[in-house]
Amino acid sequence: MATTFEQMRANVGKLLRGIDRYNPENLSTLERYVDTQARENAYDLEANLAVLKLYQFNPAYFQTTVTAQILLKALTNLPHTDFTLCKCMIDQTHVSLMCTSGDWLPGSLRLSQQEERPIRQILYLGNLLETCHFQSFWASLEENRDLIDGITGFEDSVRKFICHVVGITYQNIEHRLLAEMLGDPLDTQVKVWMNKYGWTENEDGQIFIHSQEECVKPKNIVEKIDFESVSSIMATSQ
Repeated sequence: MATTFEQMRANVGKLLRGIDRYNPENLSTLERYVDTQARENAYDLEANLAVLKLYQFNPAYFQTTVTAQILLKALTNLPHTDFTLCKCMIDQTHVSLMCTSGDWLPGSLRLSQQEERPIRQILYLGNLLETCHFQSFWASLEENRDLIDGITGFEDSVRKFICHVVGITYQNIEHRLLAEMLGDPLDTQVKVWMNKYGWTENEDGQIFIHSQEECVKPKNIVEKIDFESVSSIMATSQ
């Protein structure tokens, strides 16, 4: 039986192929599609970028909640550049921090800042992930857990990205450090991810990832220079 996402994907795909791609009347359909992606742990970058493009063309239709969902879904697809693409399509008025305290601002502006606060928080979380400050990411996420309400599979997707970084960076890593990087202070997730990637642990608590030397791929450079191509140079040098 087809999921709601699969059913909607076919319809949205047709919608995005024509001029209706830029029709703001289709935003409600696309926004429901974004919510379906979040609930069903599915992903459609093209449709999400279309939503952000429509928000660019029609600022009055901008929805903070939908934009936050799109950014969070983009984070689940790291190390791909989806998050950067989405971030660049959001008007700076929605992400710039106007002041450290909004006490002196008119009520409408204070409300606007409060509404758009999730976007700035997600951008901060994204920066922590992209710069590999994983422990700080989990600490910040713990303080803002409401951000990922309704985003199915978010934490496991982030852990998958972290394991990717660990896999291309480390030969060996301490069990304790890996647990911290995976946001796993109770040590309930490390074994799961070790088994998934085939990592092994010795008696000293060191987890063997793999030998990075095995990833080095030498390349033979063959220079093809025939006599005709250098004969003129040899003639002028005599």
